[in-house]
Amino acid sequence: MTAAPAAPAAPATPAAAIPALPPTTAAVPRRRKRRDYVGIALWISLAISSLLWALPFVFMFLTSVKSKKDISQRPTWYLPTEWMWSNYTDAIETGNLWGTGTNSLIISVIKVPLGLFLAALAAYAIARIRFKRYKLALGLFAAGAMVPIQIGLGPLFSTMLSLNLLDTRWGLLLPYLAFGIPYQMFMLYGFFRAIPDELEESAQLDGAGRFRQFWQICLPLAKPALAALFILDFVATWNEYAMATTLLQSKTNWTIPVAVQGFSGQHSTSYGPLNAFIIMSAVPVLIVYLMFQRYFVQGAFAGAIKG
Repeated sequence: MTAAPAAPAAPATPAAAIPALPPTTAAVPRRRKRRDYVGIALWISLAISSLLWALPFVFMFLTSVKSKKDISQRPTWYLPTEWMWSNYTDAIETGNLWGTGTNSLIISVIKVPLGLFLAALAAYAIARIRFKRYKLALGLFAAGAMVPIQIGLGPLFSTMLSLNLLDTRWGLLLPYLAFGIPYQMFMLYGFFRAIPDELEESAQLDGAGRFRQFWQICLPLAKPALAALFILDFVATWNEYAMATTLLQSKTNWTIPVAVQGFSGQHSTSYGPLNAFIIMSAVPVLIVYLMFQRYFVQGAFAGAIKG
């Protein structure tokens, strides 16, 4: 039995032919991070702007807790020698804060949701329902949003007098609706135009009518715009002065801005209670803003660039 021939040995590889491993690279030093001078400048500008915005409110608060002697003899930015918290109770009694605040609250609570609902209906009709000359209707609403209130005060006074609505809440509420709806409708139009047609078509196949499509599909999608408009309209209604001072005559029907004007006219030297009255009258506006502020930036002007 012959043995199997042995396999030939592999030729030896010369050491010079073996590739050498790359040398270990030294640690590369990190580049120093360049300072963002633009960002720093923006933060400085923001801090300065915030300070300039807050200073009037700080001065107003300091004035509201000062005595007449401190107000007349010491600079505004000085702390009071005696903290006069009684100015707030005097302001409530002298300015009739509860009565005028109730009037403003009733008008705002009725006008703002009702105006937004009517504006949403009009915006939906023009944006989603195809009809002839819808652009003409949109242009009329846009023109109505551009009419300044001041030029209509004279005819408005005569109209409310002839309707026996002068010096009443309804006599103020109806003009507020008439002047507020065009702007709100024009802003909501862009949101409704941006909604895909497929959403309404699928709802229509399920048997949903027009109002159900508006209420359950389109209106929830416009929530950011509605929240932003709610804030803007509430602030505008609460602080409106021109129509209120023209149409309201008796003190029992005064709203907050008219009460501030009357307060300062009758008690021009009582700056402490006057500033306390102004601070307390701004609390409802602050509450509404804090409730809806997360939607404000998102929906304030997004509808203006669509359609």
